[in-house]
Amino acid sequence: MNTKEIMNLDSKYVMQTYGRQPLALVKGKGSTVWDAEGKSYVDCVAGIAVNNVGHSNPKVAEAICEQAKNLIHTSNLYYTEQQVTLAKLLAEISSHQKSFFCNSGAEANEGAIKLARKHTGKGEIITMENSFHGRTITTITATGQKKYQKGFEPLTPGFKYVPYCDVEAVSDTIGSETAAVLVEPIQGEGGVIIPQNDYLKNLKEVCHDKDVLLIFDEVQTGFGRTGEMFASQSFGVTPDITTVAKAIAGGFPMGAVLANEVGDTFEPGDHAATFGGSPLACAAAKASINFILEEKLLEKSKENGSYFLNKLNIIKENNEIVKDVRGMGLMIGMELDVECAKLVDDMRERGIIINCAAGNVLRFVPPLVITKNQINLVSSALEDALGKFS
Repeated sequence: MNTKEIMNLDSKYVMQTYGRQPLALVKGKGSTVWDAEGKSYVDCVAGIAVNNVGHSNPKVAEAICEQAKNLIHTSNLYYTEQQVTLAKLLAEISSHQKSFFCNSGAEANEGAIKLARKHTGKGEIITMENSFHGRTITTITATGQKKYQKGFEPLTPGFKYVPYCDVEAVSDTIGSETAAVLVEPIQGEGGVIIPQNDYLKNLKEVCHDKDVLLIFDEVQTGFGRTGEMFASQSFGVTPDITTVAKAIAGGFPMGAVLANEVGDTFEPGDHAATFGGSPLACAAAKASINFILEEKLLEKSKENGSYFLNKLNIIKENNEIVKDVRGMGLMIGMELDVECAKLVDDMRERGIIINCAAGNVLRFVPPLVITKNQINLVSSALEDALGKFS
């Protein structure tokens, strides 16, 4: 089918919950994707920080194929080797020893909230303004943006919001019923907002002093995105609980809640996920994580992220509509003083896929395997498009 035919079927049979680009993708390899007409694009979205090891990664594809021949799914009433070996691998690369497996970032955050409430016996969760934690009723309530909550009231009770990067506000808001503080180490949907170096450390100290759990939502920042396996390592802070998803399994749907002794709070029957930690998902995750380690993608994320950031800063110097360029590893934002939707369209026509966060921030979260030549193509196209846009 061509793009128009696919779009027509979507309009007729699919609930219209997405503001889609007029683009039907049919193939991907590395940092390149192709549409139904055969046109290629440099992908700087990567499924929104999902395809960290590249599209159709051969190691991940091989692991999925081999596992599918043996066992795709079995209930969590039984043990599987794939699940326990993945849990062991996660313990080796993170600061946590225990894992609970689920299917998405929203599920992971739901699990973390339940775990925090069960562990502390308290119900209140403090989150940040401008945050994003998922699309379920509870996680849109945790999300500190009213636009995601509108029309879905009544919301889940027990949440309070404070400004991001304001430790004093957190300290003042913590009360006798506060179970945890939930925070993104870097706000992604909020516009790639990177905190000051001491913010997360000070937040950890406040939580420790007030006997409140600290939860890091690393759904977008995990698995090499910031130049370390987890953003917590980039900032030198160990949270009590970490939630992950997106890039964990190389594009296969998966999420997880990671914790240390707090994880021992859950008992049989407290929490579950029918498809959580399936043999297929775990095989994909192990292959993806091992590829990151073996191919030194953490180092590449730092190196190419710095290269990309430098290119964008040069563009900023020559374009008045660019207010700021900021990033860590290959999680980069370019803030404009205008809405950027038309610029996203323009770049798509030039064979570059980017997206907009917070209305006026171009977000670049390409696969960690992106090359400098591809970064050069993106930078050149963006400079030309900004000149036209200005």
